[in-house]
Amino acid sequence: MRTTTKPQRTLPGLALAAGLVTATSIGIAGGASADPGTTEGKSMTEAQQQPPKGARATVQVSPNPTTRRGEEVTITGNCGGGTGLKSVIGGFPEHPVLENVRIVKSGPDEFEAKATLSERIGNGVGPVFVDCGGEAGVTLLVTHV
Repeated sequence: MRTTTKPQRTLPGLALAAGLVTATSIGIAGGASADPGTTEGKSMTEAQQQPPKGARATVQVSPNPTTRRGEEVTITGNCGGGTGLKSVIGGFPEHPVLENVRIVKSGPDEFEAKATLSERIGNGVGPVFVDCGGEAGVTLLVTHV
């Protein structure tokens, strides 16, 4: 009988989750990468070019990629119609990438948060999610430690 260690079980799950986040991000951004104003010979209205309601917040992490455990990063963005920044989640509950998350500015038009990278992270890619009170956003954080 072969036993599977926890890291061997977790890695495919994380890879799958990161792939889903990436595919969703690409799918949401896909309309913007098409020829401007058209898709299959039909005009696109501005409403069709926007992500779906509930997924219109934008988020960036700086520096990205990052290289040091314990490094402070800045999370910025726009709530895309949401009421303001409510929370920031980095990674997954069982594998957090961000610790000590502090919301500095929570406005609906512009937000900023600070966080430190977990001392337990390694090389890889992980999601950073924001909840903006009715709108959500996600980006990928690349780590090279």
